[in-house]
Amino acid sequence: MSITLIIFVGILVALAILAISTYNTLIDLKNKVKEATSDIDVQLKRRHDLIPNLVETVKGSKNFEQETLEKVIQARNQAVSITGMSEEKVAAENQLTGALRQLFALSESYPDLKSNQNFLALQEELTNTEDRILASRRFYNQVVQDYNTTQDQFPAIIFKGLAGAKHEPFFELENPNEERKNPEVKF
Repeated sequence: MSITLIIFVGILVALAILAISTYNTLIDLKNKVKEATSDIDVQLKRRHDLIPNLVETVKGSKNFEQETLEKVIQARNQAVSITGMSEEKVAAENQLTGALRQLFALSESYPDLKSNQNFLALQEELTNTEDRILASRRFYNQVVQDYNTTQDQFPAIIFKGLAGAKHEPFFELENPNEERKNPEVKF
């Protein structure tokens, strides 16, 4: 066997190992994105499930602004109707977050609501859920960053079609310059 043939076979084996390794890395990252998406979906479902109870509690308050409740209900229904991770889903969830902020801000003007234990408990649950959503978003965005960056690097850029890799959207605030604040609970 000639030395040239041995070098050629060695190069082919090295390229095959590189291709397999790159493919496996892309598949691993793709699965991590799915896991991170699932984590966010669990927290969003929790939030979606708490909102009807919150709305019913607020409806019991005298003279609460019906328009605000309708915005929360409409935003929740829109967010629930969108499946998968997409820019549309992110926008719907951001709209829901804004509607909830408005609801909690207005609740400060209603003393009977501020003293309602059910409302306070639901507000606390939603605050905790928002914290979990924020943590899930951070994890998701980090995994998406790794996944998208890996796809654009050599040699993955050559094999990304074979692995079915495509760029995934980030789950960002509507206005990235806006500071994220959780609803405040004041007594």
